Amino acid sequence: MKPEHRYDCLIIGGGPAGMTAAVYAARAKLKAIVLESNITGGLVNSTYVVENFPSYPSIHGMELMGRMREHVDGLGVPVEEVCEIERLELAGEVKTAETDEAVYRAPAVILATGRKPVALDVPTECDQVHHCAICDGAPYAGKRVLVTGGGNSAFDESLYLLSLGVAHVTLVEIMPRFFAAAAAQEALFASGKAEGHTETRVVDLETTDCRLTAAVLQDVASGRTWREPVDGVFVFLGQLPNNALFKNQIELTKAGYIPAAPDASTSLPGVFAAGDIVDKPFRQITTAVADGTVAALSAERFLRCR
Repeated sequence: MKPEHRYDCLIIGGGPAGMTAAVYAARAKLKAIVLESNITGGLVNSTYVVENFPSYPSIHGMELMGRMREHVDGLGVPVEEVCEIERLELAGEVKTAETDEAVYRAPAVILATGRKPVALDVPTECDQVHHCAICDGAPYAGKRVLVTGGGNSAFDESLYLLSLGVAHVTLVEIMPRFFAAAAAQEALFASGKAEGHTETRVVDLETTDCRLTAAVLQDVASGRTWREPVDGVFVFLGQLPNNALFKNQIELTKAGYIPAAPDASTSLPGVFAAGDIVDKPFRQITTAVADGTVAALSAERFLRCR
């Protein structure tokens, strides 16, 4: 039998929204726990530099999330990392989250599961395809890499890869133009170590002895294909909502996000939502922090009024 733990509130997800919810839950004297399938920090961990978080004119994403984690730890909120939830039941007065090691129950749940990167859709798989330049970029110093995507993330991460000593970046975007900020585009292409291709898609990868040797690219307009020799691929094609745990239990939008009310409540009593999993016009660290605040305060009110 797995050990069973009782809490006032289960916080599912350890990104900025989940960490903030934990802080406010602790200050409200709620017995809460954070359950995170990976490591705390969410997508912020893969952000090279954050320059729009109040109080920090410029800070590394991992450093920012490390400080949030220290705050949560200092308040005594337990955090379970690399904690894969096998079963999540949100209906009824008591909610249940079961992992491979334990069962957690609480009358309130805050869903802060965020989003996950869109995968590269090619028939050939290899270990040299990544979604985080900060995590995986260092081994590519002196080598050639391909970056997919034309938004700010693709350009910022490309600049970071060059700062690590990557020899050359080939950036491809399927749309007719790049969408990143003009300053980022100018900085990347002025480096002399990057080239960009619009209206271009990656149709396959070539490997030798399980090592990536080239990407097969295709011009969308003409259909022409060519080989681009590369040692690694970094994919920045956007994100999808992390809703697999609850997509059949709770109301979602057609795009898969939670249409939370202004008080963070959802279609199920006692279930609240915060961060990038919420249907909203802007997804920033600051909006996630605000969501986490509201969700925790609303959960505290819900528990008090039961």
